[in-house]
Amino acid sequence: MGWVSAGDGYEVALVEGRVAARATAGRAAGRQLKSLPRALRDHPEVDRLRRFAEWLERHASGCVAQVDAWMVSSLPVPTGLLAQVWPDEAWQVALRDLVVVGDDPDEVGFLRGATEDGELQVVDLDGETVRLAPRTVTLPHPVLLPDLDDIREFAAELGIVQRVEQIHRATWQRPGEVDGTVGHEIREFAGGAFRSRFALAARASALGYRVSGGYATARVREGARVVEAAVWIGEPYWEDSVETGGLIWNGADGRALSLRDVGAVAWSEGMRMAAALYAGRDIEEGKNA
Repeated sequence: MGWVSAGDGYEVALVEGRVAARATAGRAAGRQLKSLPRALRDHPEVDRLRRFAEWLERHASGCVAQVDAWMVSSLPVPTGLLAQVWPDEAWQVALRDLVVVGDDPDEVGFLRGATEDGELQVVDLDGETVRLAPRTVTLPHPVLLPDLDDIREFAAELGIVQRVEQIHRATWQRPGEVDGTVGHEIREFAGGAFRSRFALAARASALGYRVSGGYATARVREGARVVEAAVWIGEPYWEDSVETGGLIWNGADGRALSLRDVGAVAWSEGMRMAAALYAGRDIEEGKNA
């Protein structure tokens, strides 16, 4: 975005997401100023740029959230849609270097570009840049990726950094022993003490989880089924200290699922939420801890 006039002797522009100013006259002409002059702080052009910067930030966050939702659900995404949004820098940042899988399960690679005619430029796991043109691709959840450790090692060699956490996302494999159980709850991360229910709810919200009633929740779509992982965090308006409760998974009808009926992605995402909440617990110090 270029520089625009803002009153006598100044121009303003968005530089790295912030409003910057430069002088148009005198010794400092053409040089970006370290701070915004007082005379410009209420200027209409400055206000317009600030509001535009806020919109860009919301847009970028929205792109990341949408791509994260595609990845967590492993939903097929039309390649034509990726081609349409790719020119937008915010979408590029959110999508670049994510692992994508085409029609063939062996068509796996890191997304590097999308052309107007619907082709995807991908670095495959042999390090070759190839073009794929499937009708749809998936951005698989890492728990579904075979040889995830090898993919992580290869990504490190390439210096890949993902804006949407995918290959380095914490994952939990569903243990085989739950297949024969009729239980509904996991208590591995129960008992994490917090000074108040408000503090625990605030942590859940800061981590991006929804707080509803006495639970922190994460919704996951597995194929045609929607599953909601839920961790007990205490009754609303509870002013005393509180501990994290057990982790359960509910179906679309609100009923708790048997552990044996929880899919791989829902299991991993539920455990990830429970672990993240538990990690913020109050830790006692001293000899009586």
